[in-house]
Amino acid sequence: MLKVAILMGSDSDLPVLKPCMEHLKKFGIPYEVRVMSAHRTPHVACDFATNAKANGFGVIIAAAGKAAHLAGVIAAHTILPVIGIPVKSSTMDGLDSLLSVVQMPSGIPVATVAIDGAANAAILAAQILALSDEAIADKLVAFKEKMATDVVEKDRNLQNEING
Repeated sequence: MLKVAILMGSDSDLPVLKPCMEHLKKFGIPYEVRVMSAHRTPHVACDFATNAKANGFGVIIAAAGKAAHLAGVIAAHTILPVIGIPVKSSTMDGLDSLLSVVQMPSGIPVATVAIDGAANAAILAAQILALSDEAIADKLVAFKEKMATDVVEKDRNLQNEING
C-alpha cells in the first residue's frame, strides 16, 4: 500500500495536522510525518520530493504558514500529487499562507485545501489513493454514508426539539 507523506514547515504546525493523521488512521493509510523547510532546509525538501515515489509514497501533504512555499518546492521536484495546507499565522490570519500555496505557476500544480484544513487534506489524499485501492474506496464510501446519516439524525433531533 502506498504511504502518505505529511510534511510541515515547523514543528509548531503539528497541532494543525493532528486531524490529518487521525483521518488517515481511520482509512488505514500508512503515513510518515516530517519537519522540513523550503527556506531553511531546501536541499532536504528537494531530496525528499525527488525520492518520494521510489520510497513508497503516493501522495504528499505539505503544511506551512506565512510564506508557505513548502508545497510548491515539493511539487517542483516530484510527479506525485501534492496537497497544500495553508497554516494560519499570527501575521495575516492565514491569508498570506493561502495565497502562497494556491498561486502556483503553470506546470507545478498544488491542490490546496482551506486554511488549517488538515482533515480535508487527508480525505483528498484518501480519494486519490482510492483510485487504485478498493479497500480505501470502501472506507471512503462508509465515511461519506456516515456523514449523511449524521446530518439526517441532527435534522431529526432539531425538528423534535423545535416542534416538540
